[in-house]
Amino acid sequence: MLTGILLLAAALIIPFLTPVQNYLSIPNELEIFHNSQVQIPTLGESIQVSNTSEKSVQSIDGSSFYAKSPGGSEIIYELAGMPIKKVDMSVLDDLRVIPGGHSIGVQLQTKGVLVVGHHLVTIKNGSVSPGEEADIMVGDVILEIDGEPIKEMKEVKPFVSKAAKNKTPLNIRLKRGDEILEKKLQPVMDKNDQEYKLGLYIRDTAAGIGTMTFYDTKSKKYGALGHVISDMDTKKPIQINDGTIVHSSVTSIEKGNNGVPGEKQATFSIKENKIGSITKNSPFGIFGKLNANSINNLKGKPLPVALSHEVKEGPATIRTVVKDEKVEEFDVEIVSSVPQKFPATKGMVIKITDEELLKKTGGIVQGMSGSPIIQNGKIIGAVTHVFVNDPTSGYGVHIEWMLQDAGIDVKKQSKNKAG
Repeated sequence: MLTGILLLAAALIIPFLTPVQNYLSIPNELEIFHNSQVQIPTLGESIQVSNTSEKSVQSIDGSSFYAKSPGGSEIIYELAGMPIKKVDMSVLDDLRVIPGGHSIGVQLQTKGVLVVGHHLVTIKNGSVSPGEEADIMVGDVILEIDGEPIKEMKEVKPFVSKAAKNKTPLNIRLKRGDEILEKKLQPVMDKNDQEYKLGLYIRDTAAGIGTMTFYDTKSKKYGALGHVISDMDTKKPIQINDGTIVHSSVTSIEKGNNGVPGEKQATFSIKENKIGSITKNSPFGIFGKLNANSINNLKGKPLPVALSHEVKEGPATIRTVVKDEKVEEFDVEIVSSVPQKFPATKGMVIKITDEELLKKTGGIVQGMSGSPIIQNGKIIGAVTHVFVNDPTSGYGVHIEWMLQDAGIDVKKQSKNKAG
């Protein structure tokens, strides 16, 4: 069995601060998906991801999407200051999804190959980086070479050999942000290795562990992680071509301390125990469909969901795995929650209060992202970040935005009235 052993993969730190908080006092935060940027091994190999350092930054959130809504669920649309329609927003009465908490292994295949760095190639009179000279930048995604689609790293080498033989440059078609650009890249001979090189570090796969948030038996759709998976080197969201989630077993926990976030150590099989596909990697998590057999194996009681304005400060619970594949429920406190009219991440601040979980993990640890948060019998969101300077606390995302990105309609409009 091919097994990926994930000890720790550095996760991208995304700065965030709610508008009502003082940015000078907010703790640093760390996304808690174990994101290991390694090539998935071929059959018969195994992978081990070694510890890498984390960085943390602080900044003020300037997003226009963060706004407090009224205490109730009523929204009044206005035109030139005059109300024209009143809409009562409420959760679908029959919408119930099964809370997750299961540990999952995540495998992503990038769309094209991702440029993650430059390197120098030693030539007769010094050294050069052909990729850098061709204005190919870190974060670019190579889509085509000489008119042929590129999906894996192994597909690049034959083009390099052909260009070297013909002494012609490669015609590179790449994506940079929202732009599609054309570049010419001439391979050069490395005098030490006697091999033609491009001076680029590229990657086509990523793997890691996280937690499933919910799954719907009707649509077979699921959501996990609660935040986007970004490349560690480029700090940009990974554009996926394909992906798979698999069963994962937690083998041990590294406890978190102030300044040092903890981590789950887990194993998963790349070849076996596939649960479902990954079709979307968004700011609110990863989404896709479960295999038919998976829903029967992932048993649980369906629960209703709560919109952001229904979330209250006070007691709640989270579901997660701290040993093997056993999903357990632990006490937390909702420290604050921002009612949100528009999709926005990190709508809640939560604090672990469960003595047993604190004893085992020290608080929120990496690999816990996606753990569902439950309050008053309803799913209200998912754990997404840990405060590096206070591992007992972190951020959560409201469940409605995850359901929306999964393609599950959570609202209905009623009582439409002319103003």
